[in-house]
Amino acid sequence: MCRLAVLLTGLLLAFSVSTAELVADRVLVRKAERKLYLIRDGAVMRSFDIALGLMPEGHKQREGDFRTPEGDYLLTSRLYDSDYFLAIQVSYPNRSDVARAARQGVAPGGQIMIHGQPDEPSKSAAYYANYDWTDGCIAVSNAAMVDIWQLTKPDTPITIEP
Repeated sequence: MCRLAVLLTGLLLAFSVSTAELVADRVLVRKAERKLYLIRDGAVMRSFDIALGLMPEGHKQREGDFRTPEGDYLLTSRLYDSDYFLAIQVSYPNRSDVARAARQGVAPGGQIMIHGQPDEPSKSAAYYANYDWTDGCIAVSNAAMVDIWQLTKPDTPITIEP
């Protein structure tokens, strides 16, 4: 990991400890609005613009369909070192996703994340800010990713709505 990432990691951990009482108790994604909301006690704490999978309409059906899933999941693992600026795993697929994919005879896919911008962008910043571009993940600006990282904790429920 580069020195900047190590420094950033230390700052994120220090901030997270000091703001533990201010974290969101759930996350709501509204795909049609292209918004992610951090919610605490039923009130929106923060909202962020998002980009989705290349085929954003409808629930993820199988691996490689470029759709962002819909439903209830958890935020699980946190990745400091990925191909994107920070990443938080979404617990897709859940049991019903696995069962549906099995009935269809396909793999459900996985590795759905909330993440920042690519570490090695292949497009302009305007492209990433204005178009759906992921393989099925939920992408935000790097600044938004820092806030989401700091204001959530592992096992925070996330609901992804159409």
